[in-house]
Amino acid sequence: MAKLFLIPTPIGNLEDITLRAIRILKEEVDLVLAEDTRKTGILLKHYEISKPMAAFHQHNEHKVLERIVDRIQGGERMALVTDAGTPAISDPGFLLVRACLLKNIEVECLPGATAFVPALVNSGLPADRFIFEGFLPQKKGRQTRVQEIAERPYTTVLYESPHRLVKTLSQLAVVAGADRRASVSRELTKLFEENKQGSLAELIEWFGNKEVKGEIVLVIEGKGKDSQ
Repeated sequence: MAKLFLIPTPIGNLEDITLRAIRILKEEVDLVLAEDTRKTGILLKHYEISKPMAAFHQHNEHKVLERIVDRIQGGERMALVTDAGTPAISDPGFLLVRACLLKNIEVECLPGATAFVPALVNSGLPADRFIFEGFLPQKKGRQTRVQEIAERPYTTVLYESPHRLVKTLSQLAVVAGADRRASVSRELTKLFEENKQGSLAELIEWFGNKEVKGEIVLVIEGKGKDSQ
C-alpha cells in the first residue's frame, strides 16, 4: 500500500533513533529519500539497513516533487529523512507532505529526535507556552522579528548559526534588556554538548570570549509576569 513515512533521525548521538524507525527503514519502505545521502548512508550502515536512497533537499525538492509523488501513488512506500532531526522542522518535508495529502496518499510521521525540545527543557524557562521561530532572517525583517521576540510574554525558541550567535544575543539585549534570561544549547547529544543559561549579558560575555562551533538552539525568556 502506497505510503510516505517521515522518520526523525539522530541530531548527534546515533543511539537516538527509535526501534520503530529502524524496523520501518529495514522492512517497510522501498526507497529512502535523504537530504544528504552520504550522511544518511552512515546511519543506515550503522544499523545494517540496506535500502536504495535518493536525494531530496531544498535545492531539488521542487524539481523532483511531482515524480516522487507519482511513484508513491503508483504503490511505492518511501521514507523521508533529513540530516538530523524531524523532517519539515527547519528542513525539507512540508512540500512533499502537502503534495501527498492532496493526492490522498497516507502520511505517517514517527516521533523522535528534534533539537529544540531538549534545548527548551534544559533552559529552565517556562515551557507551558512557547513559540518556535526556526532561523531568523539574516537581513530583511530580522530586526522586526527580534523586536517581536523581546515583546512576547512567553518563551521563544530559535535556531542560530555559531558565527551569528553573539550578534543575535547582542541584538536581543538592546531591545529586551541585558538582564533578560536566556539559554544557549550547542552540539546537543554530541560529545561536546554545552548548555549555558544566564542573562543575555552573561551569555554575550561567555560566548564572545571563545570560538563557537556546532549547531545552536537559543531559548529566550518572555517579557513580564508570564515569564516568572
